[in-house]
Amino acid sequence: MIRRRPLLAAPLLLAAPSVAAREVADATGRRVTVPGRITRVFPAGPPAAILLYTLAPDLLAGWPARPPRPHEAAFMDPTAAALPEVGRLTGRDNTANLEAVLAARPDLVLDYGSVAPVFVQLAERVQAQTGLPTLLLDGSLSKIPETYELLGVMLDRRPDAARRAAAASQIIAEARDAAALLAQRGRPRVFYARGPRGQETALRGSINAEIIEFAGAENVAVGPPGARGLAQVGVEQVLAWDPDYVMSLDPAFIAMARQDPLWRSLRAVRQGRLVQVPNTPFGWVDFPPAVNRLLGLVWLPILFGLAPADGLEDRVAEFHRLFYHRDPDRALLKGLLAPAMGRG
Repeated sequence: MIRRRPLLAAPLLLAAPSVAAREVADATGRRVTVPGRITRVFPAGPPAAILLYTLAPDLLAGWPARPPRPHEAAFMDPTAAALPEVGRLTGRDNTANLEAVLAARPDLVLDYGSVAPVFVQLAERVQAQTGLPTLLLDGSLSKIPETYELLGVMLDRRPDAARRAAAASQIIAEARDAAALLAQRGRPRVFYARGPRGQETALRGSINAEIIEFAGAENVAVGPPGARGLAQVGVEQVLAWDPDYVMSLDPAFIAMARQDPLWRSLRAVRQGRLVQVPNTPFGWVDFPPAVNRLLGLVWLPILFGLAPADGLEDRVAEFHRLFYHRDPDRALLKGLLAPAMGRG
C-alpha cells in the first residue's frame, strides 16, 4: 500500500510585483530580460497554455489550439475558459503567425516541452522577430516542481508557484514509490491507443507515453532502435504484444473496441482491462503532455491495485481546486472517474 505524504505548507500571499525590468534564465540557461510587471503571456502551444493556466490564469492571452469546449469549461475558471483561440507557434499544427502574436499584445512568449536544440532555436527566432522575451521550460514529468519554481520567478508569482511545486513533488514521490512496488510485484504491460480506431500509439521513450513508464508499467509499443514519438500500428501487432491493459483517451475507441471482434479477442479486453483514460478538462496521459499528467500519476497506482480507489475522488477534487481553479461539481467528477478503472 502506498503511503500518502502530508501536504507541504507554503505561503499564501503573492510577492509584491517588481517595477524594473528583470533578467531571468529559462530551462536551457538562456538569460532573457522580462518586464518588471507582466500582465499578458502568449503560450506557444497547448502544454504552455495549461502550465500557465494552472499558475496564473489571469495572464493567459488565449488558447493556442481551440478554446475549451463546454464540457471541459465546466471544470475550469469561467473567465479563462472563455478566452479566444490565438493560434500556436509549435507542434504539428502551428497556426499563429508573428503578426498574430504581436496583435495579442503579450509581454512575453512562453514555450513548454522539449528543450532540444530545435526548440531553443525556435525560441530565439521568435524573440528576434517579435522583440518579445521568449522563454522555454522543460516539459518532462520529473521536472514539473522545478518548472513551477522557475515560472514563479519569471512571472513574479513565487508563493503560488511554491504551492504547486510542493503538490507536484508529493505526487511524483508517491509515483516513484508505486513504481518501486511494481518492479517487485511485476510490471503491468500497457498499450496506449490513440484516435477513434486505436491505430496510433506513442512509442516507448516518447513524451506522450512517458507517464506509463514513470508510473512503473511497461509500454509495449517499441519501435525500431532510436525511434520515438507517435507511430501507426495495426490491431494484429497489438495482439502480438498481448498487453495487460489497453488504455485510451478516446471514448469512440473504447466503444469500438468492445464491439470489434479483433479487439475483443485481446486478453486485456476480455478480462475487463480496457480502460478509458479521463480526458476532461485535459488528458491524464497526454493530449497534451503537460502538467495535467500529474493526475495520471495519482490514478495509475490505484488502477494497478497498489492503493484503494475510495480516496481517488477527493484527491482529484483537491488537485482541481489548486491547479484548475475550480471546485469540481461532484456529479460531473463521478462521471469522469466512472470509466477509469477498467470495469466494463
